[in-house]
Amino acid sequence: MVDFASNGNTASGYLALPESGQAPGVIVVQEWWGLDSGIIEMADRLAAAGFVALAPDLYHGQLAGHTEMDKAGQLMSTLPADRAARDMSGAVDFLAEHASTTGDGVGVMGFCMGGLLTFVLAALRPDRVKAAVPFYGFPTGDAQPDYSLIEAAIQGHMAEHDDFFPPHAAHDLEQRLRDLGKDATLTVHAGTGHAFMAPHNALGTQNQEKYDEIWPQATAFLHEHLG
Repeated sequence: MVDFASNGNTASGYLALPESGQAPGVIVVQEWWGLDSGIIEMADRLAAAGFVALAPDLYHGQLAGHTEMDKAGQLMSTLPADRAARDMSGAVDFLAEHASTTGDGVGVMGFCMGGLLTFVLAALRPDRVKAAVPFYGFPTGDAQPDYSLIEAAIQGHMAEHDDFFPPHAAHDLEQRLRDLGKDATLTVHAGTGHAFMAPHNALGTQNQEKYDEIWPQATAFLHEHLG
């Protein structure tokens, strides 16, 4: 765990370093459970794939167990949007300036709530976010960022059977982004349910075959845009 500056305050996160020493940086944005074992494992997997990965703790130490969906929903709905934005922005600067990180830009990968926040962070920090990989999550309703600000290339992976983030809305967002001239692809993967990449399999939807197919695509995309 590391601490970093967050607009006059201090935030923390889990930092995973690759064996190779220096490497491109990727922010990992948590699911609604919090900074749990699944997000830590995904950060470790990114480090193994040749990245410096930082997962900021947006709940500041609070966690919901994988059977506590009501608590997870409560933590997500009460997360102060301005604090989350500050913490993610601070994480971007910390990672970009870390001695192990190469290049002047970073990537962002998020899951569920973190997928939604991936778009938010890409719009908030277009100066440094060069690649974004959101999984089964994107902004819906009224709380949407200004997509015109995004400079990052986007490779999104959404679920076919997802009551939280339905496929038709993913297709609509993809078209909206492309109409703005953005490099964006949001793929809805047939036969998948929400959280199909999650190591902990809290929802019983984990799909190892899809993971084996998608993970190399996601890491290759990040290397392509970050180095």
